[in-house]
Amino acid sequence: MKTEDRKAALAAYKERKTAAGIYALLCRPTGQRWAGRAPDLSKIQNRVWFSLRQNGHTHRDLQTAWNTHGPEAFQFEELERIEEEELSYVRERLLKDRLLHWCRQLSAQAL
Repeated sequence: MKTEDRKAALAAYKERKTAAGIYALLCRPTGQRWAGRAPDLSKIQNRVWFSLRQNGHTHRDLQTAWNTHGPEAFQFEELERIEEEELSYVRERLLKDRLLHWCRQLSAQAL
């Protein structure tokens, strides 16, 4: 790859839009649900699955369910996207509020 092409690709990657939002995980055999917030919804499933495969997720109930039932028992769902917000503290507050809403709505545990 030429240097100019590499620089252009890197610049495009840095300028891409990310969608923050709320997601949910469902363990089909037990019906347990977990909800979380993410600054970039396009990458969160990969990050969560990776930590679960490594037996290193910080939420012990989720890790236990994963270890018991395996990855094929889990479903990932994007629940809500948050409009792009220039101020990070406003976005964080909105994500916290929406996560609380979805946890109540789904009777889910917060991640």
